Amino acid sequence: MPIPKAELHLHIEGTLEPELAFALADRNGVELPYADTEELRKAYLFEDLQTFLNLYYELMAVLRTERDFEELANAYLARAAAQGVRHAEIFFDPQAHIARGVDMGTVVEGLWRALGSSETNHGISTRLILCFLRDESADSALRTLDAAKPYLDRITGIGLDSAEVGHPPVKFREVYEAAAALGLRRVAHAGEEGPPAYITEALDVLGVERIDHGLRCMEDEELVERLVRDRIPLTLCPLSNVRLRAVDVLAEHPLPAMLDAGLLCTVNSDDPAYFGGYAGDNFDAVREALGLTEERLRELARNSFVASFLEDDEGRRAGYLAEVEAYEF
Repeated sequence: MPIPKAELHLHIEGTLEPELAFALADRNGVELPYADTEELRKAYLFEDLQTFLNLYYELMAVLRTERDFEELANAYLARAAAQGVRHAEIFFDPQAHIARGVDMGTVVEGLWRALGSSETNHGISTRLILCFLRDESADSALRTLDAAKPYLDRITGIGLDSAEVGHPPVKFREVYEAAAALGLRRVAHAGEEGPPAYITEALDVLGVERIDHGLRCMEDEELVERLVRDRIPLTLCPLSNVRLRAVDVLAEHPLPAMLDAGLLCTVNSDDPAYFGGYAGDNFDAVREALGLTEERLRELARNSFVASFLEDDEGRRAGYLAEVEAYEF
């Protein structure tokens, strides 16, 4: 069994494997512009973040009903459990569904059919994080938060994703302030394609508690010192970084240097159906490509639980951390 770990950077829509995409398309009468799963898999070669996003949004058309979202989440949870995931904090993109005529309730209720029983069925505790699309307007984000209010008993926090360049965090100051007032936890993608300044802005303006990606923090020594001092977690996604050309080859990934600098790094899968691997696959890949020791891998697993939003259940966190310490490679 792989080392126990938490997954903190996972877009549920990005777990849509070609086989499930075709099954849902068939059930919902959606015609995909691909002959079969093999042809679709060949489309999973991306030049950058935007070329990935184009396909990502195109395939979302197959997700229509609560049952679809339930099956999507259960398929992810089954794969994650097999790769050692014990706790998952799962992103979803309601604006992309609302724009297609699928309402907030369908998405949340459908996902919750799986997440509500994930401990019993998969041995995984879960949290749900609503992400705003940063290439949509700030007003759209505020409307989305308003639409989510009936479901806040099932939503732990908010995030910010999609195309980063040209959409600085400050654009979403108002919705993050509103979310904070509602008691929601706050994270944001920053420093993947965007500059280190976006990381600083996400911390100072949005008040985020974790940085998703954060890869480019290494370009700013003062920022690194701040992230280390304040113990701000970074949710890195190594295989994603290679697929989207943020890093040329995995052997050049800055993860070892980031750990050496004292940064609280975690390893996650991002959009695993598109990027070639789930959480355990990412652990295996960095172990091999970067020569990480067993204790480094244990550190990454430990960090994942330390960085989790488990303040409401410290006993559970302590139990997970004990599993990490007891793990034998």
